[in-house]
Amino acid sequence: MSYRDAVTIDDVALTPEPFFVEDGDFYVPNDMTRGPWGAAMGGQIVGGLLGWGIERSGVDADLQPARFTVDLLRPVLLKPVQIRTSVQREGRRIKLVDGTLVQNGKTVARASALFLRRGEHPGGEVWSAPAEMPPLPTSSEGFPADMPFLIWGYGTTTEGSPGIAAGEWEQAHSQKFAWTRVFRPMVQGYPLTPFTRLTFVGDVTSSLTHWGTEGLRYINADYTVTASRLPDGEYIGLAAQSHFGTAGVATGTAILFDQHGPLGTGSAQALGQPAEAFKPRYT
Repeated sequence: MSYRDAVTIDDVALTPEPFFVEDGDFYVPNDMTRGPWGAAMGGQIVGGLLGWGIERSGVDADLQPARFTVDLLRPVLLKPVQIRTSVQREGRRIKLVDGTLVQNGKTVARASALFLRRGEHPGGEVWSAPAEMPPLPTSSEGFPADMPFLIWGYGTTTEGSPGIAAGEWEQAHSQKFAWTRVFRPMVQGYPLTPFTRLTFVGDVTSSLTHWGTEGLRYINADYTVTASRLPDGEYIGLAAQSHFGTAGVATGTAILFDQHGPLGTGSAQALGQPAEAFKPRYT
């Protein structure tokens, strides 16, 4: 479906179709989980499900999710998966939880989440580089009703365009930005949480920072998000900060935003790929 023929996302059902449905100890994906690198789940889906599973394992509400890292070990097929979690360390001010996705008896992805206890904030000022985002999107028009999540790209213009890149990233040899809105439940019957949104959106760091004038030529092997606080609201933004690449290996970083301002960072390590390998469903 092209954007010209698209309906607005606000026309979809009040309870959007989730990415997964529980079936005993398994989570059954639908076709929306398919990523742009072949017949496998997208990295944001893999990370989002791992984040959902880690959060569901039981975390004190006074603990801030400070770091979340996903290792994309193998292609995750569009077939049922299991989530396994384990606490690696738990103290008065820190908790470290690992999670794995298991498919056909093999670990296909893993994640590590670091939680730190909130408390009194130190006084004084600490230097940080200034960072700004384009204004929040004012409309969800221009997206197909079956869009997995919403993303607006910015780079060529300050107004932005709906969709992955949408000409904004590929035509601009300049800093790139994205606003995202995750609106579908990760698992049927469970509402979205700020942490799940954050773990989902972290994967966008790779395409945002590694997209060049010849398109997206890198597939990420991992991604990490850090956060000083949880995002407020449905919109999470990313502002590209760096891309360094040598001999087919690249690293990229971005600053993460919500409607109030910066809240953390994203990073992604990636490997060079042929131009024809990237086949997004929506551009």
